[in-house]
Amino acid sequence: MSTVLVVEDDEVLRMCAAEVVADAGFSPVEAANADEAFAILESRSDIALLLTDIQMPGSMDGLDLARTVHDRWPAIKIILVSGRVELSERERPINSRFFQKPFAMKQMIEGLQEMISSQ
Repeated sequence: MSTVLVVEDDEVLRMCAAEVVADAGFSPVEAANADEAFAILESRSDIALLLTDIQMPGSMDGLDLARTVHDRWPAIKIILVSGRVELSERERPINSRFFQKPFAMKQMIEGLQEMISSQ
């Protein structure tokens, strides 16, 4: 079973996103910010996909996190989500996807399954 790292500073939204990941057939691992996400990424080799909110407090936001993960762990797929920010394809890492909140659960599940199956 593939593992998805869910990074979201809002605890309720993080729990909901983790539930979507589980419903898609994957194992969620949760982090509240980029620093927690890096600690997880450095200690595990089974993360297949990063699902991160863009706007987060801390040392870096979700877009910076995604760019750094893309550079350091290029095999990890990336999905960015935001309710306030719109990203063009140029602004995000290559082969990543962007979902505007609120998104349809079915749409997110299909996106997760497509990205992980394309590995």
